[in-house]
Amino acid sequence: MKSAEVIQAPDIPVEPLPRLGFLGTGWIGRMRLQALLEANVAQYCVVHDISSEAAAAAAALATGIDIHRSLADLLDMDLDGVVIATPSALHADQCLEALARGKAVFCQKPLARTRAETLRVVQAARAADKLLAVDFSYRYLAGMKQLRAMIGAGELGEIFAADLIFHNAYGPDKSWFYDVSFAGGGCVMDLGIHLVDLALWLLGQGEVERVSSSLFRKGARLQPPYAEVEDFATADFRLKHTHLRLCCSWNLHAGRDAVIEAHFHGTRGGAALRNVKGSFYDFEIYRFNGTAQQRLAGYPDSWGGRALIDWAAKLAGGSTFDSGIEQVVQVAEVIDRIYSR
Repeated sequence: MKSAEVIQAPDIPVEPLPRLGFLGTGWIGRMRLQALLEANVAQYCVVHDISSEAAAAAAALATGIDIHRSLADLLDMDLDGVVIATPSALHADQCLEALARGKAVFCQKPLARTRAETLRVVQAARAADKLLAVDFSYRYLAGMKQLRAMIGAGELGEIFAADLIFHNAYGPDKSWFYDVSFAGGGCVMDLGIHLVDLALWLLGQGEVERVSSSLFRKGARLQPPYAEVEDFATADFRLKHTHLRLCCSWNLHAGRDAVIEAHFHGTRGGAALRNVKGSFYDFEIYRFNGTAQQRLAGYPDSWGGRALIDWAAKLAGGSTFDSGIEQVVQVAEVIDRIYSR
């Protein structure tokens, strides 16, 4: 049995460290800020949130964090980059404003609600030659780079099918998640998008074909155009030679807090990502050969802030626009087609 993969911290210059601002300091924003502070990858931070309590809680995480009254006020600062963790409907415009002011951007998923909005942000980052990244954090789980290299080298043969599953036994605790115009969608936009991105990243980009979906709310099937957000969804689509099946939900009677899995079926082997005992945070990655399995990596693994730390490290190293971000446009295309947009 192979031991868990050891994750090396990125090489981060001692100086100059990037000067960063945080826009949105709710629970996820504070988690990412805490990870950034622990990694010591920012010279200093300023924060803004419409909730004074949330801003104060973020500022209390470390000395020297200032609170600013508005996004415009924050962008007036001499900052290298901005971290955005606000509601989904605000992402595109806030990213565009930050990029127009010469700031690199790290944004919570989704980058935007639709493919059209997503493409505008990516094009703006390319035109400004600024580093843009999205918090698709499952790419940074221990063992995931190893699995990607394994698939790319053909060790599992041709991946002909994949099953992507994300069930949350709870639901979002903020009302805006249930407003389709504000959130852009329901459980697919909130949960399924993570696994769509992960599958495209692992398998490599290609033309997406034959997208079909079924969306439900409280057991009743919804019909497009969707005026309500879904709490259960299934979708099928093809990428190159791979047939992918997605199933995700909120408030499902799942028997545990969460079911988060991604199974990849190849002609010479298989692989899977699985959460452990219903955890939202603990995962294991396995390779399969017939009835045998090999554990590639697993918990304990502090992976939550790695996407942000990686972005900050690249920013410190002088990185500008990275064409790899263009995959988010294809992810948004898949989501649009699931929603029949």
